[in-house]
Parts: sequence; structure tokens; C-alpha cells
Amino acid sequence: MGKRGPGEKQAPIWIEAASLATPAAHPFYERLNQLLDQRGFDRFAEETCRPFYSRTGRPGLPPGIYFRLLLVGYFEGLDSERGIAWRAADSFALRSFLGFELHQRTPDHTTISRTRRLIDIDTHRTVFTWVLGMLAEEGLLKGNTVAIDGTTLEANAALRSIVRRDTGVPYEEFLIELAKESGIETPTREQLAKLDRKRPHKGSNQDWVNPHDPDAQITKMKDGRTHLAHKAEHAVDLETGAVVAVTLHPATAGDTNTICETLTQCGEQIREVAVETGPEAEQPVNPEGPAAVVLDKGYHSSDVLVVLKEVGVRSYCSEPARGQRKWAGKEEEQQAVYQNRRRIRGESGKQLLRQRGERVERSFAHLYETGRMRRTHLRRHDNIIKRLLIHASAFNLGLIMRKACGYGTPRGFGDAASSCLLALRILCGLLRCAEFMDSQNSEQIIGNGRAHGNALSIS
Repeated sequence: MGKRGPGEKQAPIWIEAASLATPAAHPFYERLNQLLDQRGFDRFAEETCRPFYSRTGRPGLPPGIYFRLLLVGYFEGLDSERGIAWRAADSFALRSFLGFELHQRTPDHTTISRTRRLIDIDTHRTVFTWVLGMLAEEGLLKGNTVAIDGTTLEANAALRSIVRRDTGVPYEEFLIELAKESGIETPTREQLAKLDRKRPHKGSNQDWVNPHDPDAQITKMKDGRTHLAHKAEHAVDLETGAVVAVTLHPATAGDTNTICETLTQCGEQIREVAVETGPEAEQPVNPEGPAAVVLDKGYHSSDVLVVLKEVGVRSYCSEPARGQRKWAGKEEEQQAVYQNRRRIRGESGKQLLRQRGERVERSFAHLYETGRMRRTHLRRHDNIIKRLLIHASAFNLGLIMRKACGYGTPRGFGDAASSCLLALRILCGLLRCAEFMDSQNSEQIIGNGRAHGNALSIS
């Protein structure tokens, strides 16, 4: 028996097309492609992105394929563009979804990242709005009551790389200088750690910055760790669970400072979709934007409640325990706070607050946990928000797919198939047990009859 040596395999010069393996399309992606083709997604993407493509030179990545690649990042749970490129090259089902034949080469991560840098944020937001229009056509967007909440995303930057804003000195060199000033000429790592542990305000964002990602800020994450991070904020339609708006802010920005931008984006998205769908739709979207907003106690502020009252939006904001307040000369703030307090104590207010905790946290779980965007692989807000907008668009497409075929992700489709197979096996086992029990009962009845007959003959 011979051995296979390295480099002895010779590739054939010609391959017949009929001999190539036919790629198997995934049922979920096949149905999603049908949904996008019915509404002319590729034609819309090419028309929207036309200003960013040149008529001369090497052909670039088609916009329809580029946005589909980012959708794959959500559906497959891939956090980086490099991982998306590898998965697209490896999977027959994704090749079929993207429209690549077996002899064609799928785009690499440099092509994806270059296309992302060339297409601006407004175009990505236009695609997000287009998907919201699909939701409105399917009756999955109301726009009457929205909930807003924020979460932190770990930045693609390390704390060990931060430098002083004023001098540009790295953190470790700064500690060594402090140790020498305190009398330690050659400090060890243990001594530096002990010296750093006792310093107050050692992680101030006013003093330190990461030179590779200036938009990232030092903050405490949900699990208690300290990292460079960003803050993402969602506006979710409480009646359907659709993500209506996504904004990105510095990690240390307070909720009361970021709600205005998110609510403004939400109102613009809802009004634009309402104009596109029109009042003749089967379930029209509220053309005036959200009429009520549901918030947690981090957003509770007299100024925020007054602003919401002035723009005609009812607030349902949880109120923290602050004790008795003095309202001398603050009649307007007092009225806004008392009206909000009365609303959250009613039955409808309590129900809305429960729905907020369910719907908003569900969008965070899908986008950042199973969607793998809790840690970003991009730097600067301009790049991250582009990925977040398409990521949220994929989440909204999942709502449409769940209504159409019962499953919002390809993983859910596979889990459902496994569950059906398991249920079928359990049913077959129960039928076999029932047949076995029937046979045992029959034998027992026959045995009892024979015993009774023998007893009669003896008597």
C-alpha cells in the first residue's frame, strides 16, 4: 500500500459544469431571499448606493450582496467581518443565499470593510427604514407606544493602551513616574499595582484616552468589569417588538442626555414609514410618531418629563425612591412628575412597564448575545453604527420570517426540526409501549380464563 506524499495531488485543468455539486439551499435563507426579491431589495440597494460606485475601474461588491453579508452576521451569530467572510466561503447554503456559484470566489473581509467605509451612515439608515416599511406592510409596526433603553458594548480597544490626554504618556509609564516620585527607584509590577489601587479617580475619561479608538470610554460593564465601551440605545415598538431606532453614544453618557436623540430618530423613522405606506394600508402606522414612551428609572428627570409633555408624548417612567421633594417655584416640573406618577400607578401603566422589560431586553439578547455584537470588532462610532443598523434590520426581518414561516432565525428553524424529530420518536415509543401493554393484558385475560375453566372442571 502506497503513501500519500505532500504536493502529489494535481488539480484537473477542465471541470465539467454538470459534474459540479449542486449547493443545497437552506429553507430559511431560501424563503428570506424570496421575501427580499418580491420587494425588489437588490434594485433598491443599487439605486440607493449608486453615488458611491464608479462606472470605471474594477467592479465593486454589489450593494445587495454587501447588505446580505451583514444580515448573515446576525442570523449566524458572527461578530466580525472576517468571520462573515469565512462563513460565506465555507457554506453552500450561504453561497446560494448570496448568489454565488461554486466556481465563483466569495468576497473577503477586506472587500466587506472597504465597502462599509465607502457607503455612508445615511444610506445604511435608509436600508433600515426600508425594512421598517416591510414591517408596516405586514402589520408588524404600529408606532403608538415605544420603549427606550440602553446597554453597553465592549469596545475593540484595551485599557492597557490608554494614554494621557495632555502629555500622551502611556499608563504604565505614568505609574512608574509616580513610583519614582514616591521613592521607589525600580518598582515591580506588584508595587505598581499596589500604588495604582490606592489612587482616587484613576480611570477618569477626562484624563485618559485610547489613541486607537478615541470614541471608546472607560466604564463599568453590566457584569461589574471595567472596560472601554460604547453605549447603544434602542427604541422598540411595544405592540410588536420591532426595533424602530438604534443610536450610539459615549459609554458614560447619561440616559437623560441620550433619550432626546433616540426619541427624535424614532419619530422620524415612524413618520417616514407612515408616509411611504400611506393611510390606506391595512393597519396604518401612526403618522404623528409615538404618542407614549415607556422608560426605566434611569431616565427619570424633571427636565425629561417636562420636555416629553411639551412635545405631546405621554411618559410612563419608573420613579426612583428619592424621598420628599421641594417644589417651590417649580410648578411645571411638579405637574409633569405628578402626572407621570399617576400614569405608572394605573393598571395600564404597570402593564406597559412589564412589557418594556420583556420587549427591550429581548432585542438586546437577540442582537448582542445570540447575535454576538456585545463586543464590537470595529472602531469609532461611524463604523459601529453602520453595523448596528443592519444588525437591527436583520432582527426586524426575523419578525417577518417568524410570521411567515414560524421561525425568526435559521438556528430556530433547525431547533424546531430537531424538536419535531424528537417528538416523533417519543410518539413512536409511546405507541410501542401501548401495543406491548395491550399484548400483556390479552395474555393475562387468556390465562385467567384458562384458570377459571380448570377450576370449574375440578368442581
